[in-house]
Amino acid sequence: MENSKLFVKDRDIVIPGELLAEGLEFLPSGKAHREGEKIFASTVGMVSIKGRVLKVVPFAGRYIPKKGDVVVGKIVAILPGGWSVDINSPYTADLPLAEATTEFIVKGMDLSRIFDIGDYVFCEVTAVTETKFVKLTSARKPYRRLRGGTLLQISPVKIPRVIGKQGSMINMIKQGTGCEIYVGQNGWIWVKGTPEKEAIVAKVIETIGLEAHTKGLTDRIKAMLEEVKK
Repeated sequence: MENSKLFVKDRDIVIPGELLAEGLEFLPSGKAHREGEKIFASTVGMVSIKGRVLKVVPFAGRYIPKKGDVVVGKIVAILPGGWSVDINSPYTADLPLAEATTEFIVKGMDLSRIFDIGDYVFCEVTAVTETKFVKLTSARKPYRRLRGGTLLQISPVKIPRVIGKQGSMINMIKQGTGCEIYVGQNGWIWVKGTPEKEAIVAKVIETIGLEAHTKGLTDRIKAMLEEVKK
């Protein structure tokens, strides 16, 4: 129809209430809904356009990377020029060889000696292109390979509560358990300590995930950690 207008492109990221289209030419699907002649997004998600069908695919808490984010990633493939990294996102991230380490790399070297498939890495997002190509770096401190340990997960939107004001919450957890902890803005948290202490951190993170919106959370977490010391 001549009066129909489309305000998004295929694979665009949208938020709840965002106007996607006007007119009756397009048909809403997934997490898109119609109000009169307008179609809106019902949740955070990715737009899929197939013919006249306008669909919003929800991320279900998946992380959307942006430049400068600090993340915990998992090596999923070794490439000729670096590594492919899962960062709990709809988009695969690349860690180029030149951004992996400051050490000299001999031509033809087995790259699994630096990062092997299944390894976890603490790194930073250095670029996100318009086509959602994500580039990482781990070549400077504090970024590095994470050996052993346990991976915990929480909704990315609750990571600020895990960290706390000026790092108050995460520092309290570290001091209370003696664990080494790296927190990624992508919702992945790497923990290393004794099995008992790792289990305590897991319980604390679970509590934050369930009660992040409530008052008095810091006091409850403090009480949990003090109980462990008894």
